[in-house]
Amino acid sequence: MPIEIDFENASNFDAPNEQDCLTWVQSALAGHKDQATVSIRIVDSTESQQLNRDYRGKDKPTNVLSFPFDAPPGVPEEAFDYMLGDLVVCAPIVIEEAQTQNKEIRHHWCHLLVHGTLHLLGFDHIKDEEAETMEQMERDILATLGVPDPYLDTSRGLTKS
Repeated sequence: MPIEIDFENASNFDAPNEQDCLTWVQSALAGHKDQATVSIRIVDSTESQQLNRDYRGKDKPTNVLSFPFDAPPGVPEEAFDYMLGDLVVCAPIVIEEAQTQNKEIRHHWCHLLVHGTLHLLGFDHIKDEEAETMEQMERDILATLGVPDPYLDTSRGLTKS
């Protein structure tokens, strides 16, 4: 079984198609996983806010939430079709951020799916060192997809801190 996704657009917004999402997830998993299933659900602000509040204690919508899958102890990965986890992406937040940050919407979608997939692999950005590592991984992956550095401030040509 190769890399697969379960895809659903539950929002009323335009979102990337399933094939694009699969390509972006595959790129993020390259060199890490040969077999995996990732569930992707595109949602509106209400659902994002509810999930963010319930699981992270933050009562506001957010761009992407990552929920890694933990198989019960002693159960092999293949018993769950190599389920890596779930990504929940809030379409109106993605669109608003892309516009505010002067980025192509498609590039921002790609970045957030790569970012979320790296979280499913266990990467994080809480500590500065972790953030630098994860951001560089994102830059490298996105470059292979023709997406410019998402941390570059396009309005001033400076890197955001």
